[in-house]
Amino acid sequence: MIGFAAPPLKRIRIGFVGVGARGTAAVRRICQIPGVEMTAFCDIREEAIRGCQDILKSKKVPPAKEYLGPEAYKALCRECACDVVYACTPWMLHLPVAVEAMRCGKHALVEVPATMDVEGCWKLVETSEKTRCHCMMLENCCYGESEMLALNMCRKELFGEIVYGGAGYLHYSTNRGIKSGPTWRNDWYIKHAGNFYPTHGLGPIAQCMNINRGDRFDYLVSVDTKSAGPAAMAAALFPPDAWQRNVKLKAGDYSASIIRTMNGHAIYLATSCFVPHPYSRINMIQGTKGIFMDYPLRIAFEKEFSDGTFPDKAFDDVKTEEYRQTYKHPMWRDIGAIAQKVGGHGGMDFIMDLRWIYCLQNGLPLDMNVYDLASWSCLCEITEKSVQNRSASVNIPDFTRGAWKTVEPLGIHTVDPNKMGF
Repeated sequence: MIGFAAPPLKRIRIGFVGVGARGTAAVRRICQIPGVEMTAFCDIREEAIRGCQDILKSKKVPPAKEYLGPEAYKALCRECACDVVYACTPWMLHLPVAVEAMRCGKHALVEVPATMDVEGCWKLVETSEKTRCHCMMLENCCYGESEMLALNMCRKELFGEIVYGGAGYLHYSTNRGIKSGPTWRNDWYIKHAGNFYPTHGLGPIAQCMNINRGDRFDYLVSVDTKSAGPAAMAAALFPPDAWQRNVKLKAGDYSASIIRTMNGHAIYLATSCFVPHPYSRINMIQGTKGIFMDYPLRIAFEKEFSDGTFPDKAFDDVKTEEYRQTYKHPMWRDIGAIAQKVGGHGGMDFIMDLRWIYCLQNGLPLDMNVYDLASWSCLCEITEKSVQNRSASVNIPDFTRGAWKTVEPLGIHTVDPNKMGF
């Protein structure tokens, strides 16, 4: 499926599986893009479907067909006249929904992580290859303004050879489960260690470092801290007999990994959701000639210092802003203002959806393929294996089966809003 392009679809029919908060936001964004049609909504809650139907009604377009129930996605995939199945379900449903969609001849787009184990990754790869249907993970962070700026600068080789990178998901979100009650997320935290949410920070860095396109992940080592944050919050908020006081998590407050690539480069990967921390995806690229650091954004180059030193003053806010404007990715330059108005994590969600729709409408390969999906998602299980074996190194599968050696790096692409009919 490397470089695979499906026949052009002038009008793309979409069936949505899972229309909770994130799914509803996707419906609201995508219905503003010309050349798409919402043909089906599937959820376990009738009120969620009703909300999406109201969105279509406000746009004065026909209602979508409704599928209600925990396994109603199967009927949607088999019966519905749609070209794409867009899945925004809990983690454990991503795999069965995507597989069913592809087996029924639909392209599958699934939220992150696409699946939680290596076996599931291979199943998605093999199903995509067999059916010749796209299977793309909806990794919206690959379309963030800073992330695409870094990619554009890397393609221009401004940082020299990329030696190592940093990626993460540091997001204080304990209250999602501790305050509101048991959830499918909590169920995972109770049963599993390791990095349960690796792809947001990792995807953009993997693209900058040409993973699966000239290099690939080789192996990793991982370590978790103990779980202390959720217990501390529960003790502060709830009486001794409350269920929250008795929850024991295997997931640590902080999970850290080092990934080694076949070309000898490294990526630091971290996740932390249970202790107070400013939001960060780290987003760092270190090259032989310069460095890109985010949160906050800082960019500097060695050539700017004639004496060979690299002092702290290298990070100059004025120069960083000049670099940001000069090397802004064409996608953000062309449609960034529109994306920010539409919204979705600062506009990145809209740019992501706009790009995959543009590719399908014009018969182009997608920016992210099933091998990227598998390489990033498989780390959920592989980091856990390392943690459970005193941080022993664990090999990472080559889902491309050697093809990574000859694949061209991801290019710098954009969309033509006029061509799409805006």
